[in-house]
Amino acid sequence: MKIIMYSVLEPEKKYINQWSKAKNIEVKCVKENLNSETVIMAKGFDGINFQQIHPLEPIVYQKLHEYGIKQLTARMVGYDMIDLTLAKKYDLIVTNVPAYSPRAIAEMGLTQAMRLVRKLGYYDQRMDNLDFRWAGLESTEIYNLTVGVVGAGHIGGATAQLYSALGAKVIANDPIHRVELAPYLEYTDFNTLLKQADIVTIHTPLNDSTKNLFNKAVFKKMKSTSYLINMARGGIVETSDLIEALQTKEIAGAALDTLADEGQFFEKKALPEEIPEDYKILHAMPNVLLSPHSAFYTDTAMKNMVEMGLNDVAAIVEGKRPQFQVLDN
Repeated sequence: MKIIMYSVLEPEKKYINQWSKAKNIEVKCVKENLNSETVIMAKGFDGINFQQIHPLEPIVYQKLHEYGIKQLTARMVGYDMIDLTLAKKYDLIVTNVPAYSPRAIAEMGLTQAMRLVRKLGYYDQRMDNLDFRWAGLESTEIYNLTVGVVGAGHIGGATAQLYSALGAKVIANDPIHRVELAPYLEYTDFNTLLKQADIVTIHTPLNDSTKNLFNKAVFKKMKSTSYLINMARGGIVETSDLIEALQTKEIAGAALDTLADEGQFFEKKALPEEIPEDYKILHAMPNVLLSPHSAFYTDTAMKNMVEMGLNDVAAIVEGKRPQFQVLDN
């Protein structure tokens, strides 16, 4: 069996080599993304594994089918870069890694939320100008706050546990009520969550029902003192409406690990002309924290996403049922 892995990061290689030796399966690593030009690299391989935010072009599905490949495995939670209709057309089983390390992303969200609550962006701005006064920057403590979790799956559940451990009241909105989360949160409807939460943290997939879910109308329902945390997908938030809500003080701040247009410049050393205007506006705000879709980037997460993804590739190649097949396929 031969597997090719696209978009391989240097720290992933040791985990790939460990898996390859343990399973006695050849794995080729390439740094390029999977696209119309690089898909030719998959010729002669039995399976593929990739990680990227850029959508796959239609020709990719056709070529993989021609090469005899039976699957598309994304070693990440999100799979919105995959056209499930085209995957089905070309007999490609789609899998992802839905829970490689929920704590990694939950901890990043909590870290950014605490920076916002303690107004550290404002302190940074002042201190850059040699102003070391703290007047007007009084903050509160987490146990005084209500945290609203939108999407209480693996990552949202881990997020609820962290905030609950710090003494915060946690409420959540999710169509599935998980009984094991009862000690950490209370379920409520979406509008009640918006009205009550001091921190609104997003952990839901991007799909037709969640695209631009956070828009002008939603921001008007949130507290003017509340913070928005998005560790999920950029397309869930209408960026122009968020900027307006921040400028008009409808909400107090935001932490964003992802943006709707991030595919233009995230994951690379960008040129000045490639940086979109919305990023420039957000980056200049002391009450906004931005990171380049890096919340997942821990040693535990990389090890798990490599092993879990490759296990599913091998299973499909061997004619077995994968553990993490995307049901929509």
